[in-house]
Amino acid sequence: MAYRRAVIPALVGSLLVTLLLWWAGESAQALELRGATSVFDARSVSELRLWLAPWSYDPPSALLADGSTDTATGGVAAFGGSSHYAALYTTAMQIRFVAVFAFFLAGALILIRRIPPTQGRTPATVLGLWAWTPMAGMLAVTVSAPWLIASYGHGSFRMLPRLASVIVSSGPVTVLAGLVTALVAVLVARVTAKGDEPSPRQSVPPRAARLAASTGTAVIALSLVVLSYQSVAAWIQTSFDGAGLLSEPGELLRAWLLLGSWTSPASTPVGDWLLYRAADALVLVVVWWALRLLPGLLTRTTAPAMALGGVCATVLALWAGRAVRIAFDSAFVVRAPVSLITQLDAGAPAALAFGIAAGLTALVTLRLAGSRDVGKAPASTADSGEPVADTTRTEE
Repeated sequence: MAYRRAVIPALVGSLLVTLLLWWAGESAQALELRGATSVFDARSVSELRLWLAPWSYDPPSALLADGSTDTATGGVAAFGGSSHYAALYTTAMQIRFVAVFAFFLAGALILIRRIPPTQGRTPATVLGLWAWTPMAGMLAVTVSAPWLIASYGHGSFRMLPRLASVIVSSGPVTVLAGLVTALVAVLVARVTAKGDEPSPRQSVPPRAARLAASTGTAVIALSLVVLSYQSVAAWIQTSFDGAGLLSEPGELLRAWLLLGSWTSPASTPVGDWLLYRAADALVLVVVWWALRLLPGLLTRTTAPAMALGGVCATVLALWAGRAVRIAFDSAFVVRAPVSLITQLDAGAPAALAFGIAAGLTALVTLRLAGSRDVGKAPASTADSGEPVADTTRTEE
């Protein structure tokens, strides 16, 4: 799809997700009303506050009075001139909403242009935009984190742990907002795509596609299976040290490196351990399948498209694994609906880092393996008359 056609649904989606998150943040005030606990139980109200707090313009109570407790990042905020810190908080939120608009727009442009909702690609476009929304929210929270931390009056204290706690706090509200945004953006994209020349699906050599998916999945497995093991995660947490503002980087490294967490069967019943490992296996299967289909869905296998596709595949796979874990959980029948999706945004920073690495690894493998297979393709496709796409051709 041409940029002039893709930019309209991308702008609509960016504006919609920004408005939805702003509305969600403003709705946090309703949870303070006396009747809130009659609609939701106390636990659900508490979890909803955590969902909406990252997008609320109202400064926390810690900024409204001197010497208040900093409930968002820990510690005591003993400082004067609270109005100045409240202004810093407002600045952080302004940056956050502008950033979520910009990050979603950038990703949506690539997705809609490279996976236009035509020729059987509509479900892939919806899933891609849906999966990208939490990433845009996480990046927006990350960009605005320095101003938010400074607004509590002690930005130089435990800077990296505080940064890690802010980065992982975008909340599952972005998942819900992303579903609505993806559906609306795709509907608009289908309207703007009318009259455009059809973009046929590429024919990718099967061997090259499978090999590319396998190498990309191996990158995800490095985080999910190797780095997420308890002893390795503990080593990451404690082995790196620093000084000053760069002290205690362990929590930040864990946020960007670990897609999960698991221990040996000795710490849990073997049956439960196997069920949870089955959820991890499902994550890898979903990643492999998505990366296997991705080159054929793209109108052209460019590096940005493959990197973004790798991120979306990782996010969707984590959601699938989370759904299985919830089903295995013995407390499933007594949980409130709000509790069931509280952890859907878990692992977002690592999903971004390793998703990009997986997509680029798959692209390199696809080029290397595809360049060998393309030379043999005419003999196998001569009868069908279907040309094999040159997977080595890119457009940066």
